[in-house]
Amino acid sequence: MKRTTIHAWLMLLPAMTLLVAFTHYPAIKTIIASFWTTGRGRRESQFAGLDNYAKLLGDDVFWQVLGNNLIYAAITIPVSIALAISMALFVNKKLLGRSAVRMAYFTPTVLPLIAVANIWLFFYTPGFGLIDQIRGLFGLPEQNWMGSPSTALYTMMAVTIWKEAGFFMIFYLAALQAISPSLYEAAEIEGAPRWAVFRRITLPLLMPTTLFVSVNAVINAFRMIDHIFTMTGGGPNNASSLLLFYIYEVAFRQWNTAYAATLTVVMLVILAALAIGQFFFLDRKVHYK
Repeated sequence: MKRTTIHAWLMLLPAMTLLVAFTHYPAIKTIIASFWTTGRGRRESQFAGLDNYAKLLGDDVFWQVLGNNLIYAAITIPVSIALAISMALFVNKKLLGRSAVRMAYFTPTVLPLIAVANIWLFFYTPGFGLIDQIRGLFGLPEQNWMGSPSTALYTMMAVTIWKEAGFFMIFYLAALQAISPSLYEAAEIEGAPRWAVFRRITLPLLMPTTLFVSVNAVINAFRMIDHIFTMTGGGPNNASSLLLFYIYEVAFRQWNTAYAATLTVVMLVILAALAIGQFFFLDRKVHYK
């Protein structure tokens, strides 16, 4: 028994080492750093207590990017999930060229993030971009989609939805294929309408997958930085900046690592609260009874 236990711990040791070294230790160091000042040159960092958190409360840019991130998450998450379910339902049917359609839906997911950003840069380019070319056919004026504060954030949302919906579709497709056909046969015998079948059978049985997907979608919504870095740079006037991009700017452009650590702690607290809330509110609906 003791030999088996030692063997089990040795098997777990590589994964545990990586987890502690690259997740737990950096997280603890970040929390500690948020209570200190940033050392520069010969000036060493000093204990600052809650000063960084007090600064955060008065930081207008932080509140702006946090608001952007909440709007971004509130729109991209439900739209991506709804689109993923719709695509999964469509490609789960018997249709001509089903494999090709599945591949087409999933293709945006496997493209590099920078390549995706450059594709959408072509779409959004004022005047000769694809969107303005189509608008021009109807006599509509040119639009600077990424340069306008009213549309910059929504251009990022479109890119995210386009890229993530196909990824989430794979999970929903697997969940749909795990549902017993006998349930649908029984519903058909009873003469249940299609919408009732979806609402009473399909959707409840997809809830475990929805919980998993929604948690991942929340994390993705708060860690998105590549598209912003390539397409808008957070502009104009922080209109498209999100929390992680602001942390990057504070840490590596302003070189205020202590304040960046404070922002990171706040982001982790927000993510933890949202994840816990999702588990508590969705737990009753996850198990179909």
